[in-house]
Amino acid sequence: MENGGTSSFPRFRRLECCFNASSRLGVKETPKIPAKELGSKLKANMYLDEEGWGSVLLSWIRVVICFATMMVTTFVWALIMLALIPWPYERIRQGNIYGHITGRLMMWILGNPTKIQGAEFSSKRAIYISNHASPLDIFLIMWLTPTGTVGIAKKEIIWYPLFGQLYVLANHLRIDRSNPTAAIESMKQAARAIVENNLSLIIFPEGTRSKNGRLLPFKKGFVHLALQSGLPIVPMVLTGTHLAWKKGSLNVRPAPLTVRYLPPISTNDWTADKIDDYIKMIHDLYVKHLPESQRPPVVED
Repeated sequence: MENGGTSSFPRFRRLECCFNASSRLGVKETPKIPAKELGSKLKANMYLDEEGWGSVLLSWIRVVICFATMMVTTFVWALIMLALIPWPYERIRQGNIYGHITGRLMMWILGNPTKIQGAEFSSKRAIYISNHASPLDIFLIMWLTPTGTVGIAKKEIIWYPLFGQLYVLANHLRIDRSNPTAAIESMKQAARAIVENNLSLIIFPEGTRSKNGRLLPFKKGFVHLALQSGLPIVPMVLTGTHLAWKKGSLNVRPAPLTVRYLPPISTNDWTADKIDDYIKMIHDLYVKHLPESQRPPVVED
């Protein structure tokens, strides 16, 4: 799979020289910050501080073009879906093709360089999971999940103009999060659907979008789906999206993004009495692979 652009970062040589010089002049030594962590913090500040009117105006123009393009592609594929009403699997396939084209177009218009790692794990039949901290995550998921994948979203998605109706036409799954009993039944139906039709699934295990980019606790739904379907779990670790497009903002910054597929996690020997253990194991895996700025805050005793 090709990268959407370069992901090289500025090296901040001058700043590093200042730190080195201060230690040689006998200034009181301060705790050393690993170069990788320091670079991450400096890059985060750089993109968060980029609020000049020129960059904001350019971002708004890109967002308007982005959504205008999305409305056009959505309308075209809605017509295709209506013609395919008798063939539900073909509608799923067309929905994925729509996502690959539209998601890639969105990322190209917005201009965020995207680095993809572990692409060899991106075409397996599996339950794909992803952390969620930005609207950009939706575009990346649309673009990068394999053909033959269905998603699970809240039932209210049907009210999103054009996109929500296309989501339903594409035969994706919805759950009623306000009704636990109905949600559990929806999960069971989802498991049956992906098994009977040899499908993959994509789901955000946090259940909602993080407001500050930090990983939230995982819900149990994706583990129940794994237990019922027997499919492996492929974690997708998204980094940088919370810096590029913050919740409630129309300013998309040019922060580099990384999508990393981790190796599939077999669920063949999983049992229902260890659900909490599996959730903790996979949550810890995300914590390990996320930068410090996206890890959950440390809770002191």
